[in-house]
Amino acid sequence: MLPRLHRFAALVATLCIALFFTSTLVVELVGTTESIVRIKSLILSPGLWILIPAIALTGITGAIMGQHSQNTFVVRKKKRMPFIALNGVVILIPAAYFLHHWASLGEFTATFYLVQGIELLAGAINLTLMTLNIRDGRKLHAKASKRMI
Repeated sequence: MLPRLHRFAALVATLCIALFFTSTLVVELVGTTESIVRIKSLILSPGLWILIPAIALTGITGAIMGQHSQNTFVVRKKKRMPFIALNGVVILIPAAYFLHHWASLGEFTATFYLVQGIELLAGAINLTLMTLNIRDGRKLHAKASKRMI
């Protein structure tokens, strides 16, 4: 049960980050002012209300399952998680709030685009780290499945 919950939460969190990243890029490149405001609003709510619990659940279930493991894949996943969490708490969540606020006021200034660039960079880093964790999780699962045969 715990491994399935972990996989589901990790998939939801990764898909959220991918969706936020992609929708932001598309709307910034070809969208209208109204569509930018709408995307920023959707990322804030319900986006963060889905993403934050999914990341927390992924971290908690992963920590429980890998608590005493010295497996290479588990150790690598454990090393990435603090960066993912810190990046989210320090950069991505505050950026979502600021960008939503500025967009809703129509303030598309240099500061807006600077924060948008930082958010996109941080999102790309988190998406990469989360994808690497999924890859290592799949390898770990495959290795465990081979032992059972």
